[in-house]
Amino acid sequence: MRSGRFTARSRSLRRARLYLALGLGLALVGLTTLFTAARPAMADLTPEPPEHHSAMSSPHHPVAPANAMEPAAAALDRTGWTVSAGSEETSSENGRADNVLDGDTGTFWHSRWSGTADRPPHTITLDMHRTAVVSALVYRPRTGNPNGRVGEYSISVSKDGQDWGSPVATGTLADDAAAKTLGFAPQGARFVRLTALTEAGGRGPWASAAELDLLGDPGTPQATVDLPRTGWTAAASSEESGAEDGRAANVLDGDPGTFWHSRWSTAAAPLPHSITLDMHRTADVSALSYQPRRDRTNGRAGAYTVTTSTDGTSFRAPVAQGTWRDDDTVKTATFTRTEKARFVRLTVTTEAGGRGPWTSAGEIRLSGPADPSVHGSWGRIIGFPLVPVATAVLPGEKMLAWSAYATDRFGGSNGYTQTAILDLKTGKVTQRRVDNTGHDMFCPGIAMLADGRVLVTGGSNAEKASIYDPATDQWTETTDMNVPRGYQAMTLLSTGDAFVLGGSWSGGEGGKDGEVWSPKTQTWRKLPGVPAGPAMTDDPDTPFRADNHMWLHATSDGKVLQAGPSKQMNWITTTGDGTLTPAGTRADSGDAMNGNAVPYDVGKLLTLGGSPAYEKSDATRRAYTVSLSGEKVEVARTGDMEQARGFSNSVVLPDGKVAVFGGQSYVVPFSDATSVMTPELWDPATGRFTSLATMAVPRNYHSVANLLPDGRIFSGGGGLCGDCETNHPDGAVFTPPYLLEADGTPKPRPAITGQVPSRTSPGVTLTVTTDKPVESFVLMRAAAATHSTDNDQRRIPLKSTAAGEGSYKLSVPSDPGVVLPGNYMLFALDADGVPSVSRFLTIA
Repeated sequence: MRSGRFTARSRSLRRARLYLALGLGLALVGLTTLFTAARPAMADLTPEPPEHHSAMSSPHHPVAPANAMEPAAAALDRTGWTVSAGSEETSSENGRADNVLDGDTGTFWHSRWSGTADRPPHTITLDMHRTAVVSALVYRPRTGNPNGRVGEYSISVSKDGQDWGSPVATGTLADDAAAKTLGFAPQGARFVRLTALTEAGGRGPWASAAELDLLGDPGTPQATVDLPRTGWTAAASSEESGAEDGRAANVLDGDPGTFWHSRWSTAAAPLPHSITLDMHRTADVSALSYQPRRDRTNGRAGAYTVTTSTDGTSFRAPVAQGTWRDDDTVKTATFTRTEKARFVRLTVTTEAGGRGPWTSAGEIRLSGPADPSVHGSWGRIIGFPLVPVATAVLPGEKMLAWSAYATDRFGGSNGYTQTAILDLKTGKVTQRRVDNTGHDMFCPGIAMLADGRVLVTGGSNAEKASIYDPATDQWTETTDMNVPRGYQAMTLLSTGDAFVLGGSWSGGEGGKDGEVWSPKTQTWRKLPGVPAGPAMTDDPDTPFRADNHMWLHATSDGKVLQAGPSKQMNWITTTGDGTLTPAGTRADSGDAMNGNAVPYDVGKLLTLGGSPAYEKSDATRRAYTVSLSGEKVEVARTGDMEQARGFSNSVVLPDGKVAVFGGQSYVVPFSDATSVMTPELWDPATGRFTSLATMAVPRNYHSVANLLPDGRIFSGGGGLCGDCETNHPDGAVFTPPYLLEADGTPKPRPAITGQVPSRTSPGVTLTVTTDKPVESFVLMRAAAATHSTDNDQRRIPLKSTAAGEGSYKLSVPSDPGVVLPGNYMLFALDADGVPSVSRFLTIA
């Protein structure tokens, strides 16, 4: 990592090299040839959408790292597999189902179209004839013709071909010829079924596929928690105790610097080697994690099996097997089934690098199924036709998402953006390319306006500003900013204006001083008294990386607290020319780029995570509370997270707790190395973080998280690096523990009944009725997220008094610096902290 500043000339040369490298690294996917064979006329002459032409490399982003070009899980061997389809064309062409397994992308399965075409849904089912851990289906559309490309889909898995349960993934695919990886939570299965619900281009009632593959265990089991290791012991078939301390017990001491090693002094013990954990109690176990020794490469486990036993003598058939990569990352073996066991044995048959007949391990852990009432639970993976890099929660149970000019990559200033809307009621995703504003909205600033519209500024088209109106489902342009920007921060002000600061990623470096947009005049006003410099981090790539993603918290009278990510905080005023004055430092915090700041109560923020530099930097576990009283700012260290993380996303819940998702312990854009798969929940009453159920998909750079109107959380996205393996065009909904019983069934929830006004004002008293007694009410501002930043969210507890059975008077704060203008979700909470489904209202 570089230190100090580089001259403008050296930086421009460096970026020119990056421009060339990324331009060469992103493959060109051309227009497909038109289909000329005899087919229904309505399907012919449909050109390939142009979204996947080669990206113009941005000089501002590094090339995706080498590990981002490698799939997280290997494709499973298809030897012995068979396939069947609900419909196949065998009369007018060879559209048999088994073509998807022949290794030839020139052949394909096609639903029956001759005579009377079969109507969707169309299913195609893979039978592996053995149980294996499966984490994704790879769908390759037919070449040379778009007919039958899958649009809306669902994926189901089964161990016996009879019991399919609920779908493990649903979504919508983009109408293009690129291969699609449709991920889901890793699990043991023999059968995998793809159901095509619609044709991507609406060309007819067909479905087709050239090839189907399945991916194995990526080492990210969903909905597990680490089992406590208190009282455990370990025994190995071989251990080195003469020339070094390589005892088996070292894998349980919590210190990855110590390790178990098979005997190597004198005569080395030959492979295979095994190490057996005895938990001294029976527990449900669903995964094993293996951390290699830190100091050297010798003994890294390669090929392995995992077996379990209840008595330590009789070990059952393997629950996991595979081959781990020869690197220093933590590896996880997901079990094909959850096992009740006391003993778990890892048997290693090869050394990963072929360096010798050795095996070693730094730490070994076991995990089991999460308790939903303590750790929450995850819903199915929802596929998007794009990588959701930015999101905004809308009325009507909708969520807006967008990527860049393309669905899977960024670059240049193309003047259009790929967008999508997720219907939270149905789970359906619809895609639209927005051209009319001339704005590529990748890497933007976002502010939720007082009337509920969404203002999006800068990014790839650095000077542009666009507005989305959820009432009309239309995008319009507004006046360009005075200063072109990318990676800037925005917030709405108490006045209803929008404030922006920073953003040297695009539009030139430095000089990204503040300005304000007025909804009345639709114009921008410069704030020469609000320079970006004092708010920057001490990033080695200053100012390019140093003025990005600022944490802006609007208060009374048009003021803003810039709470980070720089360790120096600042007060900003926006009247006249504006002012910027120091507000102190965040206690002993360093700079925390790509960390989070979350307003969890009135005048109170939680800041957490981040790293001193934008990339190639260790993240922190630290968290702080920032409390405001007038212009007085007090900062205190609160409990640390269990895991260090940058590029994470945090969301405040109606009960005031804060959930943090994803991130990396060592931040590298576009990489999924060092991913933190365990979310955490911070409790303001205790100041402590606790672990939640693990995620199935890494969520790092370019990921998002949003509170939903029903009190659950959407977590999704990550990547946008073109032909890499770390694009995540999907998301999942997390159900917090406050909504679940121990068996995973929903807890009874209070309900807001009767009418809630769609619009009200600060200082108003509302009358609200509920179906049962409740303890409290809270307003949660509808928010937008991108690049680990969400300056829109805030939580406002309301004063309430009983006004008769099931009736309450609620006092909306009179200060618009507290109840910032905009859309809010009104929740009622019972005495156990269980929230109702919210009601939307606009406060302005």
